[in-house]
Amino acid sequence: MQVRVFHCCSLLCVVTMCRAVPISDLLERASQHSDKLHSLSTMLTQELDSHFPPFGRVSMPRPSMCHTSALQTPIDKERALQVPESDLLSLARSLLQAWSDPLVILSSSANSLPHPAQSSISNKIQEIQEYSKNLKDGLDILSSKMGPAAQTITSLPYRGGTDLGQDRITKLINFNFLLSCLRRDSHKIDSFLKVLRCRAAKMQPEMC
Repeated sequence: MQVRVFHCCSLLCVVTMCRAVPISDLLERASQHSDKLHSLSTMLTQELDSHFPPFGRVSMPRPSMCHTSALQTPIDKERALQVPESDLLSLARSLLQAWSDPLVILSSSANSLPHPAQSSISNKIQEIQEYSKNLKDGLDILSSKMGPAAQTITSLPYRGGTDLGQDRITKLINFNFLLSCLRRDSHKIDSFLKVLRCRAAKMQPEMC
């Protein structure tokens, strides 16, 4: 499986060998993982929406309430192209790190989620956790090759608590909100890494 290939490079191989891999190759692998991460979060959102009460959307918190909203990020590709490479990698790593704890909460909550697709949702959350961990390991290696600025991580603690709610509707609303934040951030991570991959390949900005 593709996820195992990246994991091998990031953890199981000798560190000196991994560091010898060109940045462009590491970015290619990283962007493949981030693409899968975003794809899974999008599929999860669609599955949850299939049996989500319409009035629940009215009760959902605004996107500005996501725990990662404090991080200043480029709002589109054009602005991302203007951000230094090391800063873009730092942003991607900060977002990825910020989801370590929330993903554990989503995983544990998915086991008892009152939804017909509960089993599928739970399996996808576990996949996301694995891709996220392997991507984090790969970006750690990349940051060591791109200088001190790339190694900086902004702390974005999750303070939402481990309990998403006792009653069915509250749990679905909070689960869906957290998942919507994940989808948004996974898109940012994927976008930043694709811009970095584009730059490493020395492609023209309009081709990125």
